[in-house]
Amino acid sequence: MRTLVARLDNDGDVLLAGPAVRAAAQAGEVVLLCGHSGAQAAELLPGVHRVVRWDCPWITYPPPDVRTPDIEGIVALLKGIRADVALVLTSFHQSPLPLALLLKLAGVPKVVARSTDYPGSLLDVRLRDDPELPEAERALEVARAAGFDLPPGDDGRLAVTTPPEPAELGPYVVLHPGASVPARAWSPDRCAEAVTALTEAGHRVLVTGGPNETALTRHVAGTRGVDLGGRTTFAELAGLLARADAVVVGNTGPAHLAAAVGTPVVSLFSPVVPAHRWAPHGPHVLLGDQDAPCRDSRARVCPVPGHPCLDRVTADRVVTAVADLVGVRT
Repeated sequence: MRTLVARLDNDGDVLLAGPAVRAAAQAGEVVLLCGHSGAQAAELLPGVHRVVRWDCPWITYPPPDVRTPDIEGIVALLKGIRADVALVLTSFHQSPLPLALLLKLAGVPKVVARSTDYPGSLLDVRLRDDPELPEAERALEVARAAGFDLPPGDDGRLAVTTPPEPAELGPYVVLHPGASVPARAWSPDRCAEAVTALTEAGHRVLVTGGPNETALTRHVAGTRGVDLGGRTTFAELAGLLARADAVVVGNTGPAHLAAAVGTPVVSLFSPVVPAHRWAPHGPHVLLGDQDAPCRDSRARVCPVPGHPCLDRVTADRVVTAVADLVGVRT
């Protein structure tokens, strides 16, 4: 049995697909189809035998052009995988039907997904949407509808393969100031204030970020934190988070990576998407005004002057939340 699991978004989305992947892996080989922005997370998921990268024009942001040769190429690639069944995992605002069409053109005999729209013959098993389900459980239900389930003893939490040991010695707290969507990020100055407040409370603070976030991490770390911006791979970041007392982060990939390694999260959560779906899938304290005017807007850039949903959160509240979480692990 060969199962194709498709999750075409960013690293955090791919990590949330992990329980569904592990369920499918009980029946045989799993090929994970993801965008380049999710590939480094895909490489860490238990149960994945092969990762196939494709930037989908109706998912990836900014979207690539739709060109006939590219569509013909992905159909040929999907046909070459020779999958027995495909699980198309999407968020509530995405349709699985364009990819389902390509999968059918590639000859995949069984396609399973959630769809609000009538799927006709594009889906062999169709689940209706459930707006109350957390994202990881939502994906796992698709796997179950295809006939897969988690093995005995697997509680459905997020997980990654064993990360490398970090070079940094503990104890420490990690603050990750960046986010793939600007509306979901605490302001740089607020992050810098939190670094100062956390160090004054007795914590050593490591500030992490990607290669394109080095100016941000340098500003946030200042003279009190340890600037690790651009200095870790995604796997190395997993190891760093795994040894942290707590992680302070917005709604972005490292929040879910922290949950996957069992580290509690202070979640600076902008309500542009629902917290009950996207909050960390593990111990966390949720900060941010969940009833702010931007609620459920899916905005990429904050539509409210001053970004009040997050920037009214003070550094002292973060220090208190960290204190509440230290020692709480999964």
